[in-house]
Amino acid sequence: MDDSKVVGGKVKKPGKRGRKPAKIDLKAKLERSRQSARECRARKKLRYQYLEELVSSRERAICALREELEMYKQWCMAMDQGKIPSEIKALLTGEEQGKAQQNSTKLAKAAKTEANSSNPWNGIGFFWELESEKMM
Repeated sequence: MDDSKVVGGKVKKPGKRGRKPAKIDLKAKLERSRQSARECRARKKLRYQYLEELVSSRERAICALREELEMYKQWCMAMDQGKIPSEIKALLTGEEQGKAQQNSTKLAKAAKTEANSSNPWNGIGFFWELESEKMM
């Protein structure tokens, strides 16, 4: 006697259960795999380019801040010796407000550029902007 069963008008044979594996063309599967790998490499290349640009912009910001820090150190050393730097005199008398504003504008632009990034530490540039405004 045959082991097959009739269910809902269809004859079911005993044996493997579940879906039958789809017969996928091996060449098509390999081509899809190659295409996926190409897209993955392209995404990786873009990601590395983005990261390199981010690093270079941060390095430029660090250099600008180091220069500013060195300027402040020189000012402090001069003031410790009892000399008032001409830049501070100018700031106090208001003669070079335009020049100081240009410097603070540059810092503000750098801070805004950094603040647009997703890194939470980028907001620290805002502190420098506030400090430069206090000096005026």
